[in-house]
Amino acid sequence: MTKKELSEKIHRKIGLSKRESAEIVEYFFELLKENLTEGNGIKLPRFGSFRVQQRKARKGRNPSTGDTIEIGSRKAVVFKPSRFLRDAMDSK
Repeated sequence: MTKKELSEKIHRKIGLSKRESAEIVEYFFELLKENLTEGNGIKLPRFGSFRVQQRKARKGRNPSTGDTIEIGSRKAVVFKPSRFLRDAMDSK
């Protein structure tokens, strides 16, 4: 599902204009991005949580040449689904 499809569903379900629905979706993702770039976690009850995790530097391999390369440390966003989301996924 894309942002456009999400705003379209909000438009149909709630009755807001398409522009307002698109602005809400954009604002929601902007808030997520701001909080995650600051290193804060985000908890969405009955859905799951997002958090920033530091990945260590490691050795990797270039598949085309076979050369060993150093992959630097980096931050990554990790999503952990809630029990309710996992149960809903398992029941379908």
